[in-house]
Amino acid sequence: MRCRAAGPAVAPSLAALAAVATLLGRAGILAARPRAEGFGTVGAMTQAETRSQLPGPWLVADIGGTNARFGWVEGAGAEVTQVVSIPTAGHAGPAPAAAAYLRQRADALGAHFRAPRAAALAVATALAGDRVALTNSGWDFSRRELQQALGLQALLLLNDFEALAMSLPRLQGAQLRPFGPAPLPAADDAAATGTRAVVGPGTGLGVAGLVRGPHGWVAVPGEGGHASLAATDDFEAAVLAAAWREHEHVSAERLLSGIGLPVLHAAVARVLGHPAEALTAAQIFERGLSGADAPAARTLDAFCALLGGFAGNVALVLGARGGVYIGGGIVPRLGERFFASRFRERFEAKGRFRPYLQAVPTALVTDTLAALGGAALALEQHGR
Repeated sequence: MRCRAAGPAVAPSLAALAAVATLLGRAGILAARPRAEGFGTVGAMTQAETRSQLPGPWLVADIGGTNARFGWVEGAGAEVTQVVSIPTAGHAGPAPAAAAYLRQRADALGAHFRAPRAAALAVATALAGDRVALTNSGWDFSRRELQQALGLQALLLLNDFEALAMSLPRLQGAQLRPFGPAPLPAADDAAATGTRAVVGPGTGLGVAGLVRGPHGWVAVPGEGGHASLAATDDFEAAVLAAAWREHEHVSAERLLSGIGLPVLHAAVARVLGHPAEALTAAQIFERGLSGADAPAARTLDAFCALLGGFAGNVALVLGARGGVYIGGGIVPRLGERFFASRFRERFEAKGRFRPYLQAVPTALVTDTLAALGGAALALEQHGR
């Protein structure tokens, strides 16, 4: 599912919040009471309602520690449009941020504005129970209160990598860049039932799976980034040994993430016999890509190789014959260096299971708005 952006960020405004509240009230939605909580939702629908598609329009969002991206979906099968990024620091929580976005939509549509009847929000945190606390921001809110504040018939909350996994069946063309000889499944191919996986090095390291169920695709979120990292040659073994001197547990995220790159760089420098200069992830990228710093350049090469080995492990654990997709913000910054790296070689280097992995496609997700499409698909499938 492709997403189209709408313009600049929306600034918070008490007047805007009041105007949106008025609009929702006039629509007869704001005062609606949520129904009993159901699995994956707040305000589960009645049996009669589950037999039909959720009425549009829908609100979708991808909420991280710094920004919340909101988008608009007219209904089942429609594209995500009017995407706007709103700084989380300027709002007390998702309700006022969403109200600011809806105010912009109301201004643009005028008398044609219809308040959203359902919403799906991808959030960068683990989900359990009614309270939701974002890992890297001050937002802490109740699912039930959020649904009531926005007057929604249905509210879905997904982990951010759960939403990214849900986007995979509809990604196509420029949204993906394949790496390796195995062909990717066609978008929206009903016959493509193979399990898929997404691995995303960003600030941390996200991992999720996607399986085909009797009523559509089912995302399987997890904490695979915290699994122990394995070496595949003497150099990597020495790098991990150097990292073990500083950390009791060297997980994949400990080295293969934005917070992990400085740890990886320090370990690589120590193995190469260079002074362990303290560098940020941005400095490692700059020096490594320019070739001006040998340890930084070697760090980027080691990052790609280790990521390939880890992605191959994920493929084996999940049986991801439908492909392993690389998301997150780090790999796109590597540009062509990633596609010239040993990522694919290490992905396949699993001894007797090399033929198995040679047939598994891998690709970089280049669409930064893909999670919004995944949230929309989750709404489309809801109640089936």
